[in-house]
Amino acid sequence: MGFRHRQYPDHVCRLKKSLYGLKQAPRAWYQCFTDFVLQQGFTQCKTDTSLFIYHHGSDIAYLLTYVDDIILTTSSNTLCDRLMSTLSGEFAMKDLGPLSYFLGISVTRTGNSMFLSQAAYAKDIISRAAMDSCKPTATPVDTQSKLSAEGSQFDDPSLFRSLAGALQYLTFTRPDITYSVQQICIHMHSPRVEHWNALKRIIRYIQGTLDFGLTLGPSTSLSLRAYTDADWAGCPDTRRSTSSYCVYLGDNLISWSSKRQSTISRSSAEAEYRGVANAVAEICWLRNLLLELHCPLSQATVVYCDNVSAIYLSGNPVQHQRTKHIELDIHFVREHIQKGLVRILHIPSRFQIADIFTKGLPKILFDDFRSSLTVRLPPASTAGV
Repeated sequence: MGFRHRQYPDHVCRLKKSLYGLKQAPRAWYQCFTDFVLQQGFTQCKTDTSLFIYHHGSDIAYLLTYVDDIILTTSSNTLCDRLMSTLSGEFAMKDLGPLSYFLGISVTRTGNSMFLSQAAYAKDIISRAAMDSCKPTATPVDTQSKLSAEGSQFDDPSLFRSLAGALQYLTFTRPDITYSVQQICIHMHSPRVEHWNALKRIIRYIQGTLDFGLTLGPSTSLSLRAYTDADWAGCPDTRRSTSSYCVYLGDNLISWSSKRQSTISRSSAEAEYRGVANAVAEICWLRNLLLELHCPLSQATVVYCDNVSAIYLSGNPVQHQRTKHIELDIHFVREHIQKGLVRILHIPSRFQIADIFTKGLPKILFDDFRSSLTVRLPPASTAGV
């Protein structure tokens, strides 16, 4: 029956404090936290609403929040102590010291570089698949054609979906498995035995590269460059293309994607052009983010594409018969080129790093591109030497 007031039996209690377990609790907590940090002089980032920026004179602080996990980085220790004291006075929180672990990602510092790893999470995936003693493989996917929806139904689709979803989160520090994971995830609704075998190959590859992770280090120049590629009509069932891109800030990989296009392209140039448009859209977001972080870019972002026809289409304002059917939103690439924000340049296929996100590659080429993605073993420890 619950609580009933004797004088007001027909009244209900109004909840003034959000409680764990209620659907509105995360939203109430986020709104309460946002209101408080804004009062302390922070501004909320428009490109990423979970990021708050403090910029007053020479004092700069960035605060990134995910539910109740927070990363705070400041320009000085004095500012850090003052902000931590202010936040601790309002909320029950604990300073865990320098960043070492966040949302399942391990952070190891070596000099001015950081090594991001999910080795423990990867071990858990291998154990969940009961493949602790499996034989490693050199690449996560073979060089044959893409997976088809045909074949025998897999007898445990729940296990397949669980492992596929776990592998998706692993791609946060392992861009080298992005394409192979994307290929199995598009068949999560109805997995086949062939798809299960492809998933097991990814796990075998992870078994052999368990300690690999993403390396971030200092760079001499603050500039963006991107690589984009597309595999025309590669899907054997829908004949849709797979487009991909990867974006570097200086020498550091900061964004990447491998995704099947939503519509069918009538030519390889059209497929590549859509891939360029996706990369330019990501670049626009990154440039706006850097602008809000008070690190504006003064130079145009270079986008490398290995398709000459797509490059001509991006710079030619004339509507041709073969391109008039392409959606108008794709042509915003030309506008950004005219503004001087983006340049589209040609690159030979041998040096097209984005190839690793669109197709299976031979081991030598795969290893070369994986190294270009800064996916490597952790730096050797010199402690005690």
